[in-house]
Amino acid sequence: MTPAQYEQAMQKYAGAEQREAEINNIIEAEVNEILHSYEDELTCLAQVKNTAFEIVQSYCIENKDRLFTTRRSIGTPYGVTGFRLGSPRLKTAKGVKWDSVVEKLQSELPGYVRTVYEPARDMLIADRHSEQVAPVLVRLGLEVVQDELFYIESKKAA
Repeated sequence: MTPAQYEQAMQKYAGAEQREAEINNIIEAEVNEILHSYEDELTCLAQVKNTAFEIVQSYCIENKDRLFTTRRSIGTPYGVTGFRLGSPRLKTAKGVKWDSVVEKLQSELPGYVRTVYEPARDMLIADRHSEQVAPVLVRLGLEVVQDELFYIESKKAA
């Protein structure tokens, strides 16, 4: 590869990047124009949906015992409404703290308490030059590496 080929490739790269930026700016301007033209209608539709949702939800909650005795959803020609069960989760009873739950679990169900041991990589990297850490890293078979990454930064046209 010659210096002339390098310069030519850089010129092509910078030109393509500049044209790409121009096209993206045009697209962004057109999208913003379209969004702006529908902004009022979208805001109005969101308000209509929120109001209708609250009415439907209120009706279903008030009539839950009657409407949802055998099924968790009901259908209309316009859609389906219903109640879904969320994912199971644990919640502490009123006045109970998680710390006390963990303490009791350690004695009553120790298999249900996790202890996670993992290297504090960020601390090892930060202290890699210290007299205490550097020799231990070598003994453990660890080394701090940094990959060299190639980049191109083209000059932006004003």
